[in-house]
This record gives sequence, structure tokens and C-alpha cells, in this order.
Amino acid sequence: MAQRQSTVRRLLGLLGAHRALIACSLICAAGSVVCTLYLPVLIGNATDLIVGAGNVGFAELSGILARMAAVALVTALLQWAMNLANNRIAYVLARDLRNRAFANLERLPLRTLDDRPSGDTVSRMVADVDQMTDGLLMAFTQFFTGVMTILGTLVLMFATNVPIAVAVVALTPLSFILARFIARRTFVMFRRQSETRGELTGLVNELVGGEKVVQAFGREDEGIAAFDEINARLQDTSLKAAFFSSLVNPSTRFINASVYAAVAVIGGLAVIGGSITVGGLTCMLNYANQYAKPFNEITGVVSELQNSLACAARIFELIDEKPEAPDAADARVLAEPQGAVALEHAAFSYVPSRPFIEDLNVRVEPGQRIALVGPTGCGKTTVINLLMRFYDVTGGSIAVDGTDIRSLTRTSLRAGWGMVLQDTWLKSGTVRENIAFGRPNATDEEVEAAAKAAFIHSFIMRLPQGYDTPVTENGENFSAGQRQLLCIARVMLARPPMLILDEATSSIDTRTELLVQQAFQRLMEGRTSFIVAHRLSTIQNADRILVMRDGRVIEQGTHDELLERGGFYTELYNAQFAQ
Repeated sequence: MAQRQSTVRRLLGLLGAHRALIACSLICAAGSVVCTLYLPVLIGNATDLIVGAGNVGFAELSGILARMAAVALVTALLQWAMNLANNRIAYVLARDLRNRAFANLERLPLRTLDDRPSGDTVSRMVADVDQMTDGLLMAFTQFFTGVMTILGTLVLMFATNVPIAVAVVALTPLSFILARFIARRTFVMFRRQSETRGELTGLVNELVGGEKVVQAFGREDEGIAAFDEINARLQDTSLKAAFFSSLVNPSTRFINASVYAAVAVIGGLAVIGGSITVGGLTCMLNYANQYAKPFNEITGVVSELQNSLACAARIFELIDEKPEAPDAADARVLAEPQGAVALEHAAFSYVPSRPFIEDLNVRVEPGQRIALVGPTGCGKTTVINLLMRFYDVTGGSIAVDGTDIRSLTRTSLRAGWGMVLQDTWLKSGTVRENIAFGRPNATDEEVEAAAKAAFIHSFIMRLPQGYDTPVTENGENFSAGQRQLLCIARVMLARPPMLILDEATSSIDTRTELLVQQAFQRLMEGRTSFIVAHRLSTIQNADRILVMRDGRVIEQGTHDELLERGGFYTELYNAQFAQ
């Protein structure tokens, strides 16, 4: 209940920015209601003109019919203008919410993104916003006019015949009680439906992205079973939500029929008693219909609003996620870094109760090439994430050129590093745009020079459109090796002062790897470089090799020095190169 009230308040606050459009919608709704309420009066007057046998006032009747046509035309124009304003309010609000959600998504720390399925995030930003928009559109279109119609008909009914109006009012609370009963239950049901839909989207996103692996390991049946289980839960929650919302129409129709019957009986007695004309009764019956109809619409709107509010709550949760801690007010810009890096007593843990990296001490001079080796899960990639400030150390410090990186702006720090990761990422666009991702203002000649340095220029030139060949989502129309070469070319073009190479050649064939290694050697000249590698043949020329195990540096030295010691590095080396 508290969450629903908070969501309503926030939506109303956002709608406040569209006061002019809301005012336009309300004015059009009021005008439409006035015209709609005036129409039964004209119908009643026309009825009185044709009640008596052979006593039809054709002259007056034609005038009334003309006014009825004019009123119908004005009503249609007002409803068109109202719908236009309502559509703009709803879709502008949807646009603004998506912009805010995506802007916050870009500011979230990696820890938050790692803990949440990407499919659920996509579902919140796409499906939930659409569901919320549909509910708001129905509310704007039907709720305002419904309320005004109810109030207007009550006033006119009391002005026409008090006993009939009292009978109508006496039956009214039944509709409110019913609407409240349904609203309290449908919010919970629609909330569960949205959550389960997000879970299903996440699973589909996961399975589609890894379909090759699923088929390679013959796990299709398990994937289908997982999908069926979540889909069955979605069916269950959807049916329950639909069941409660479907109670609205038949229940309110029963109440409306009761109201209409009461008006007909009491009005018929009033006509017999001479206190009201047949035309007046016709007018009252029309008002009874108009009075009852909005309750059908409003209770239907209530159900849709519960779905809309449930979806809005999920969107606000994404918007309210705590963003990455902002740069300090006095944060410095890292200009022209020299590349001196120092980790002093650095500590980090993904889970506070389980320390991972403890008391890590490393000093790197400008231009040195540092290799990180060790078994999977020893902390190599974590060190890279700490250097880039994707995560902040929980103890100790990391400094670049003598300055703690927490006192530097993240943008300038990350601009000082160039990264090539094992997991490649390409955006939708052209080959040229992907290579120039780090330097959008690079010339065509510079882009081609970077591609040549990465030994992918000849491949690009064989593509149908060369450098203007489209790249599909995440580069699925290229092989893993080609994607990695494009990512390498991206860094070659950026030429950052410091480098991070995390298994940068893992997807490249041996011959191309030798060529790329030569290119990297040229690129690393004079640049501080951190190289993460499992293949020890790729890091034998490093100035220093840090051997890690369980979050600690247990050995360090050159390749030859470490082999002479006969320690853990020697075990790793012999495991790869033993005859």
C-alpha cells in the first residue's frame, strides 16, 4: 500500500510538468461532457413533440434535430482534441521516464549491473514503460470524462426529479465498494505479473545469446524446462490478475442495470402521477445510462491503473538505484599521465564477509610492462577492474603518478587507459564507427592505419562495403577472432598513455597472434602496460611478471628469474610447455 501511494505521488509530480496539456484535456473533457449531457435534454424535448397522436411539431422538431447534429459534431471535435492532448502527455512521460532510467543505468556501478539480470532491466525499460503508458492513456481518456459525467448527471437529475436522483445515489456506493475491493487485489497481482515477465525476458535473453553453447552441450531440454516453469508462473499470475480485473465489468453492469431499473420503475410511476412527462422520463433514463456507464469505465480504468502503477513502481526502482559515487568536488583531471602506478596495501572483497584481495603491494615505473599470471579466479581481472575504478578498493590505495585515483575524475582516469578484453564488444553501426569508437573525430586515414596495425585491413577491404560494412548487434556477423582484431584496432587508434591487455589475443589464430604481438610491442613502447595472460609464451618479454594466487602476489620477477626460482610460476610454465 505504501509503495503504491508513493508511486502515485511520484507520477502526479511528473505529470505536473504538463499542466498546460492537462488543462487542455480537462477543458475538452468538460466541454464534451456538457455536450453529452445536453443531448438527452434535446432528445426529451423531441420526444414530447411526438407523444400526442397526430400532434407532431415538425417545425420545432427539425430545429431540435439540427441542434442535435451540431452538438454531436462539437462533441466529436472535443473528444479528438482531448485524445490528442492525452496521447502527448502519456508518450512524453514515457519518453522522459525511459531517458531518466537509461541515464541512471549508465551511472550505475558495475556491482549493481552484475547482480541484476540484463533481461529484467530491458523488460523494465521497454515492456513496463509501455504497460504504464497504456494505463495512463486509459485513465486520461476515460477517468476525467467519467467523473465529470457522473457529477453532471447527478446535478441535472436532482434538478429534474429528486426521488429518482435519490434512488440513483443510494445505489452508487456499491460501485465504489466494488472498485476498492478489486483495486486492492489487482495491484499485487499485476506487480507479480510484471516481475515474472521480467524474469522470463531475462531467461530468453540469456538463452538466445548462448544458443550455440546450449546446443553444443545438448541442454535444449533443460532450457525448455526452465522456460516452461517461468512461463507457467507467468500464466498463473496473469490469469489471477485477469480474473480479478474481469470481475469489474459484469459486476458493475449488474449495478448499472439495477440503477436503470430503479429509474424506470420510479419514473414510470411519476409519469402516471403526472409529475413528469414522457420526454422527461426519457431524459432521466438517458441520464441513468450516462451516470452508470462511467462506473463501468472507471472500474475498468482502476484495474488498468493497478497494472500501470505496478509497472511504474518497477521503473522507479531502476531510476532510484544508487548511482556510482560521484567524483569528489575537488577531483583532479589526470592530464598527460606518465604511467607510474602504485598499489599500496590494496584490499578488496566482492562480499564484505569474504575478503578476496588483501594487502596487495605493487609499484610500477612509467613505461614498464607488467604481466599478471595465475590460475583462474586468482584476482587478475579484479586488479584490472580496480585500476580502472570499475570497483573501488575497500582498503589501502591505488595511485597513478603519485595521486590516489579516488581523487581523480573517473573520465580522465579511464581516458588514460586503453583496454582490450577477452570478451569483445562491438556496437551496432559500421566497421569504421566501431574502430573510431574511442576517437570519433579520427580521419579515415588514421582509422585505416589502425586497422593495418591490427592486421585486419585486408579482411575489411574484402567485405562488400569495406569500412562502411554494417556491424550487427555485438558483431554477430563476424567471427570471434575478427571481433577481437576490431577491438585491438580500436585501441591502436586511440593510442592511450597506458594499456590493459586482458587475454587480448585469446581468439586469434597463432600466425595472426604473432603479428599482433609485434604490433603490441610497438604500441607498448614507452607506455605502462598491464598484460593478463594464461598463455605464458605471450608475456615472456614483460619487464616484470606478477604471479597471483588467491588474491595475493606470491612471486614477481622476470621470466628467467622466476624460472630459476623453481616456484609456482615454474609449475605453470612446465604445465604448458613440458614435453
